[in-house]
Amino acid sequence: MHPMLNIAIRAARNAGKVILRACEDLSKVEATQKGTNDFVTSVDKEAEAVIRETILKAYPNHSIVGEELGQHEGSDADYLWVVDPLDGTTNFIQDIPHFAVSIALKVKGRIEQAVVYDPIRGELFTASRGQGAQLNSKRIRVSNAKDLSGTVIATGFPFKQKHHMDAYLDAFKALFVHTSDIRRAGSAALDMAYVAAGRVDGFFEIGLKPWDTAAGQLLVKEAGGLVMDFAGGANFEKSGNIVCGSPKLAQALVKEIRPVLTESLLK
Repeated sequence: MHPMLNIAIRAARNAGKVILRACEDLSKVEATQKGTNDFVTSVDKEAEAVIRETILKAYPNHSIVGEELGQHEGSDADYLWVVDPLDGTTNFIQDIPHFAVSIALKVKGRIEQAVVYDPIRGELFTASRGQGAQLNSKRIRVSNAKDLSGTVIATGFPFKQKHHMDAYLDAFKALFVHTSDIRRAGSAALDMAYVAAGRVDGFFEIGLKPWDTAAGQLLVKEAGGLVMDFAGGANFEKSGNIVCGSPKLAQALVKEIRPVLTESLLK
């Protein structure tokens, strides 16, 4: 195992301990609203602080960007850790046991290591570039779906960008008529990990942030999948609009939704 992946795993497990401890008594968790329909808790911040501490203890010169604590500028700009300490905060607040820690390492702008850790189920999804993707050390692969028929697709609603709701519902309808079903579970990091593991066949969502998808995209790619934006290109990190699945299924998803989306979503 790559030593930097080892540190990412240690950081994710340390954050998981913080989250699980908080789950024992959610009445003590302080939640505040940082934007429209966007919540943060004291646990998000504590978990991210523990991740930072773990990474910087091993690699004090590295940079870190996280959802809650912003950017830490290290002296070595080639190494950037991208952190979401608790993806699925709304689920966590509501005591819905579906959320994850997401950690990715970019080296010179390219994602090289990835961890998505579900502390409730004890499931650790990992990937190193060129080394495949694993779930609890066992190799995982995307599903072999070649078209939308019979598939289960994961998605997320544009709850922070409700001005896109009409376009989203048009995309939903365009897909739903062809699929077996569509799921909305509340954690993009786990949605992408589940695509990598073949548990769901594909995933699409509008307006995600880099820390939501950084680890997930490497998991999907290393599991044999494809990650694209809504136009079928590679601008998903900037736009936040993402589609993934097996190569043929990801292309089928884009083919169905592209005609019904607004121009702004196809950039």
